[in-house]
Amino acid sequence: MIIPIRCFSCGKPVAHKWETFKENVNKGSDIKKELDDAGIKRQCCRALFMGHIDTIDIISKYKRG
Repeated sequence: MIIPIRCFSCGKPVAHKWETFKENVNKGSDIKKELDDAGIKRQCCRALFMGHIDTIDIISKYKRG
């Protein structure tokens, strides 16, 4: 799944913050700190980021049909 452009609950645009969040967390940074630095304050948006599993790389390996 690709990160949604807007939060499902509140409609705030969040997709532009995903790449930097993902890179910094993969480097070992604290998730809470990265969410705060990105300006993601609402509970629904934070849940969207923490619960997202990036499966596009796995799915794109398979051909349709």
